[in-house]
Amino acid sequence: MSNKIRVGIVGYGNLGKGAEASIQQQPDMELVAIFSRRGAEGVTPISDDVKVLHIDEAENYQDEIDVMLLCGGSATDLPEQTPQFAKLFNTVDSYDTHAKIPEYYAAVDEVAEPNGHTSIISIGWDPGLFSLNRIMSEAILPQGETYTFWGKGLSQGHSDAVRRVEGVKAGVQYTLPSEEAIERVRNGENPELTTSEKHKRECYIVPEEGADTAEIEHTIKTMPNYFADYDTSVNFITEEELARDHSLMPHGGFVIRSGETGEKKHNQIYEFSLKLQSNPEFTASVLVAYARAAHRMNKKGDIGAKTIYDVAPAHISPKENSILRRDYL
Repeated sequence: MSNKIRVGIVGYGNLGKGAEASIQQQPDMELVAIFSRRGAEGVTPISDDVKVLHIDEAENYQDEIDVMLLCGGSATDLPEQTPQFAKLFNTVDSYDTHAKIPEYYAAVDEVAEPNGHTSIISIGWDPGLFSLNRIMSEAILPQGETYTFWGKGLSQGHSDAVRRVEGVKAGVQYTLPSEEAIERVRNGENPELTTSEKHKRECYIVPEEGADTAEIEHTIKTMPNYFADYDTSVNFITEEELARDHSLMPHGGFVIRSGETGEKKHNQIYEFSLKLQSNPEFTASVLVAYARAAHRMNKKGDIGAKTIYDVAPAHISPKENSILRRDYL
């Protein structure tokens, strides 16, 4: 019998695909099945031997799966699915609607705890790794300011907005952190920055044949709630260039804490950054690492809803603590 952690995946979009790939890289995990609302129709796993089942069949696998990775969206999937699956399995999800995390946590905890399961919520890089570094840096440097910058990253919502503009055949939009703002923070100036001062927007547009590119650019740059308040650039490219240069989903960003210590007020900069070529694959990799933690914590009786703040770093590593102390400490 295998001693590997047995993992299931619910949902097979970009995040679910990334989770399957990440599990293959883990020495102590195996993928039991993928569960999709589509069933096996239209789902093509990376590995031919992976079982694909309808989501309604998941409840039959309680004795065969140690941790279920919930890879649905935060808007409608996870608020419904996580409380359902937390009754049946240990779970990990990437719920990312920041303002609603407290009520989401309560809804999951209400189900997970009485059923003896461990459910780690809002795991990824923001919320997730960025969240962890925000509280670590603030605890270490209580006098100071914390800044979060996002990008360079492809924004799905803003990309949809530019594609709705008349005359636009296809396009994408990237959020870019302002280098000037980052340097001011790194220099210890502790500036007060609005979101628009921290970020710029860069659009790559494939126009329809004969479209008025000047009108497209004006419409995008003056679009309220999306681009009007930002330093926005609009670049016109061909379909071939879009396919060649903009097919990936990069993202990343920075958490920077600028603080002061000692009587002489020495400036101290704490910085954590990510530069991701594939946002969903990296987010999935974080989910998979924390599946190990959910399994270990559950075996120790640490049940209920958890966040990244509740998980010791040793729980996410496949290595024994003695090895961590010898080779990493």
